[in-house]
Amino acid sequence: MTKQKQQKPGTATPAMPGFFRYFAAIFYDLLLLIAIFFLATAILLPFNAGEAIKSPLVFPLYLYSIGFLFYGWFWTHGGQTLGLQAWKLRLVSNSSASISWQQAFIRYLSASLLLGFGFLWRIWQKDRKTLQDLSSQSYIIRTDTNADD
Repeated sequence: MTKQKQQKPGTATPAMPGFFRYFAAIFYDLLLLIAIFFLATAILLPFNAGEAIKSPLVFPLYLYSIGFLFYGWFWTHGGQTLGLQAWKLRLVSNSSASISWQQAFIRYLSASLLLGFGFLWRIWQKDRKTLQDLSSQSYIIRTDTNADD
């Protein structure tokens, strides 16, 4: 049995997730997002007589917006997507509060423009923050501080 330091309530530093846990939550969310994209595409089919949208910009922007609404809603309303909930993680602002829609937009934009490579930035950072964490002034914490990664 190991001895743990006693800390005053509210002074504990939030535990940061390990690489595997963070990646697994992202993977879970991507699976769900793919299903949402299928549904969003199916919703458009009756309006196009079952044909693909011809414009090279409209459909990708539509799906991009759907993705933002998915992540933005969960991030601003409790800080947990389904993947984050499953892996006992939460997104918080640097002040430990819920993030704003502006922060959610910056986070989504920076993560998507970097094609996920911002996630790898955490490997070289002592505080384990990704580029999207730094750009949106938010970060992912573990909600179960007793479990090992």
